[in-house]
Amino acid sequence: MKLSTVEERVRQELGVRLFTVLAWLPGRRVLHRAHTSHPDQYPIGGEKSVEVAADWLDRCIIRQEPFFGPDVESVRQVFADHALITELGCGSVINVPVIGTDGATLGTLALLDAEHAYGPAQVDRAAELAELAVPALTELVQRLDTKEDS
Repeated sequence: MKLSTVEERVRQELGVRLFTVLAWLPGRRVLHRAHTSHPDQYPIGGEKSVEVAADWLDRCIIRQEPFFGPDVESVRQVFADHALITELGCGSVINVPVIGTDGATLGTLALLDAEHAYGPAQVDRAAELAELAVPALTELVQRLDTKEDS
């Protein structure tokens, strides 16, 4: 399934203003932007070093648990680009890990919408929808790993 199709499903079922799929590249400890609903603000291929958000990294990538921030303050505490996120009308965030068939973390889905737009039920459903991204992220991570090894 294409990542754009995953975005469509998320829009239909949960609603989203900003949607991003990030591939986890463990060798370099970076998140590589694989898909976004806002390519002008968040270009495909952009990378985030994760040292700045060690707690978030531990939660979503290492422990494979969702991160839920219901309000603007939660977004501000975790994301360096919180001002842009707020400009886009977002104040609630769900990050869910995408876990491969081998149990390894392939990346995350990031769903952002208006403040208090999401609750625990939406977090649970987002985690279920993350499974749809497994084939596309598996292929991307394998391709990027091969490219990096060359």
